Amino acid sequence: MKFLIWFLVIFLIWWAYTRTQKSASKSPPPLTNEPTQDMARCAHCGIHLPRDEAIRGEKGDYCSAEHRTAAQDRNPA
Repeated sequence: MKFLIWFLVIFLIWWAYTRTQKSASKSPPPLTNEPTQDMARCAHCGIHLPRDEAIRGEKGDYCSAEHRTAAQDRNPA
């Protein structure tokens, strides 16, 4: 019985050691140098989209011309 307890203790120490070594060897994901895009929020429905795809209005940015019309907004002057 005494040998079984020692075997379990040694096994648990070995198991904990190998788990810490595996987690320590994992490296963080590489950083990308891709530029981030500016995002705009539709003033009508709230969806986020890239600013260069947004439809401009006097009251804000919209995701489509229909939402600009529904918000009773016009093209910026």
